[in-house]
Amino acid sequence: MATRDIYHETVKKALVRDGWTITHDPFPLVYGIRRLYADLGAEKLVAAEKSDHKIVVEVKSFIGPSEVADLQEAYGAYEMYRKILQELHPDWQLYLAVPRDAYDGIFSEPLGELMVRAEMSLIVFDPNREVIEEWIP
Repeated sequence: MATRDIYHETVKKALVRDGWTITHDPFPLVYGIRRLYADLGAEKLVAAEKSDHKIVVEVKSFIGPSEVADLQEAYGAYEMYRKILQELHPDWQLYLAVPRDAYDGIFSEPLGELMVRAEMSLIVFDPNREVIEEWIP
């Protein structure tokens, strides 16, 4: 299993504060003989719809020496997990959780905007307050 991101627990707390129940930590993805792990799985009952919303969350800190390299790594993992989820768990939606400074940085630039337009869903969180600030479908 991969090393947890430094914001793993922060995002977990923020999701719980937002009314989510953590169901998987980590979320296992088995495809063929390969076993991968997204960071978190969570569910939230939406009473008005009488249904559960299920999400898988991959957490990335974007604190490496290169924001472009961090974006490449995050996008690659996101796309791999998205394709596996589409086949094996189509009722789960994938999100990439990023800190506010990464969203205001690389994700506000044309390259980051292009990745989001390529069907990437984001959770923007404040790592200091441990809260979710924005959901970007």
